[in-house]
Amino acid sequence: MLLWVLRAIFWIVVSAVLFGAVASTDSGVGSADFAVVMVAGLGMAIFVFVLEVLTPKRNFAALAGVFFALLVGMLISIALAAVVDMVSDSYGIHVAPQTLRAIKWVLGLCVCYLTISVVMRTKDDVRFVIPYVEFAKQTKGARPLVLDTSAIIDGRIVDLCRGNLFDSPVVVPRFVLGELQFIADSADKLKRQRGRRGLDILNEMQADSSIDVEIDDTIVEGIDDAKGVDQKLVVYTRAFNGRLVTTDYNLSKVAQVREIDVVNINDLASVLKVVALPGEGMQVKIIKPGEEADQGIGYLDDGTMVVVEDARNKIGRELLISITSSLQTSAGKMIFGKFEGYAQQESASGGGGRRRGIDRRPPANGARNRQ
Repeated sequence: MLLWVLRAIFWIVVSAVLFGAVASTDSGVGSADFAVVMVAGLGMAIFVFVLEVLTPKRNFAALAGVFFALLVGMLISIALAAVVDMVSDSYGIHVAPQTLRAIKWVLGLCVCYLTISVVMRTKDDVRFVIPYVEFAKQTKGARPLVLDTSAIIDGRIVDLCRGNLFDSPVVVPRFVLGELQFIADSADKLKRQRGRRGLDILNEMQADSSIDVEIDDTIVEGIDDAKGVDQKLVVYTRAFNGRLVTTDYNLSKVAQVREIDVVNINDLASVLKVVALPGEGMQVKIIKPGEEADQGIGYLDDGTMVVVEDARNKIGRELLISITSSLQTSAGKMIFGKFEGYAQQESASGGGGRRRGIDRRPPANGARNRQ
């Protein structure tokens, strides 16, 4: 609405100037001069208006580059105009003043066009030649935390925010939400469960008044040219001078190469030494066979891999295991355990991966009782 008001004011001012030119014809202005004023003024007004309407998505950085190049071109044109006058006087080239003026105008237009084209093609390298042209973006307040899909599905970010570990707003770009929805609609059951878990965690964060979370629809320069969600996250986080929160090891390394601050939840968990204790009980569903003989693989709700001994022939069953060891790395967490028994009432137990005490009959080999 405000833009249309500005356009209306523009046309009112232009019309007032043209009517003023019409009124001045009685003061001795010739008809030829009047025609020039009308044609030039109306033509420039229409050209500027059409150009403004046909370019709805303007880029301030590109416009600043064009104006900077135009300024440089005008300065060079003024210098070259003096050179043209000097050459004409030195070599006795006698041309009409109108011709000499036309040569200067054509030379100036060519120079301005050349400077604008050079700046538009090499705008990313201009700051190396003139380092003070590009100003660093100032971020007001705390730097935002930009969540990756893996960090949302992991779920530990909720507890970290509730524990007041981060005094920063949490931002979820729209394309990350789109990827979560794509995963939740996947034909693969495991991916579908992870996607739905991520959406549930995001809804939980939005419902919690202690967590400042925002779904951002801002269009950042260069984000449409980025391929894949990971590259878009790097571009987005860099544009807003934020910190990228992820559990993806490869993404964290790429972001660090791009000089972006990364909060890797797995590294944070490793520092805090949040590991599964040996001897603790757990219930997990075996999904696939492991690499070694007699090993079965299961996953917790957050995607943690559980390697169970003597479970290769128990795929699809809910098992009760005792943890023997755990491994926490930047790439994720792995839990190793051994088979203790089958879960009671498998049909009513729901999804696997919830940690609970072992409630079972003692195994025949006399394994120690549940703590």
